[in-house]
Amino acid sequence: MDRLLARLERTFLGRLAIERLTTFIVGGMAIAYVLCRARPEFLLQLYLVPQLVPTQPWRLVTFLFLPPQRSEIWVLLALYFTYLIGSSLEQEWGALKFNLYYLLGAVGTAAAAWITGSPYVTNEYLNLSLFFAFATIFPEYEIRLFFVLPVKVKWLALLSAAYTAYELLRGGTPTRVAIVMVFANYLLFFAGHIAALAKGRRMLVRQAARRAEQRPQATEREADTRVCAICGAKQEDGADIRVCSCEKCGGVPRQLCLEHARNH
Repeated sequence: MDRLLARLERTFLGRLAIERLTTFIVGGMAIAYVLCRARPEFLLQLYLVPQLVPTQPWRLVTFLFLPPQRSEIWVLLALYFTYLIGSSLEQEWGALKFNLYYLLGAVGTAAAAWITGSPYVTNEYLNLSLFFAFATIFPEYEIRLFFVLPVKVKWLALLSAAYTAYELLRGGTPTRVAIVMVFANYLLFFAGHIAALAKGRRMLVRQAARRAEQRPQATEREADTRVCAICGAKQEDGADIRVCSCEKCGGVPRQLCLEHARNH
C-alpha cells in the first residue's frame, strides 16, 4: 500500500491532494451546526438520502459535515477532537494518503447507502474510522476524560471497537453494511501494520520463553563457579563448596570448601 501511495504521490494526484483537509471538514461541521441551530429544518437537507441524490446531488457532500446533535460544550469537544485526529493523521501520513483514506471511507459510506437504500445516512462510522486510525498509530496518546482523568487512546478505541462489534451483531442490515464498507477502508490501510504488530508480539512471547528456559541454566553456571574464599578451590574442579555465615565469618555469608567450612 505504501509503495502504491508513493508512486501516486509522484503523479499529478500528489498535486491534487487537499492540504489541511481536516480544517475544511471541521469548519464545515461548525458552520452546519450554527445553521441547524438557527433553522432546525436545515439539518434534513444535509443527510445522504440515496433516493433524493438525482435531484439533490449536494447530499453526496453535505453529509460529511453533519455536526454532532448534542450540547454546545459537547460539540466543541467533538470538533476539537476531530481536528486533532485529522491533523495528526495528515502530519503522519502526508496530505495524499489522508485524502485517500477519507475519500475511500466516504465512498464506502455512500455505497452502503445505495446497497441498502437506507435513508438519512450520517458520517458517524466514517469519523469513527478516523479515530481507529489515530488510535492505531498513536495508541499511547493520553486525553483528559472529563478534563481530569487521563486515559490512553488505545483503551477508548477498544471500548469503541467492542460497541461497534455489538452493533455489527445486533444491528439491522443497513448498519452492518455501513460498518463493513467503512471499515474495509481501515483494513486496507492497516492490514500490514496489524500484521507487523502481531508478528512483533509473537516474537516477544518467544523471547520471553527463551529467557525463561535460560534462567535455570544460568543458576547452574553460577553454582559451578563457586570458589572457596580461603583457599580458592573451585566447585567446577570437584571441590565441595558450602555457604557459611557463622559468628567467625561475622554473620556474613561466605563460600567455603568443606574442609575450611569445618575448620576456620
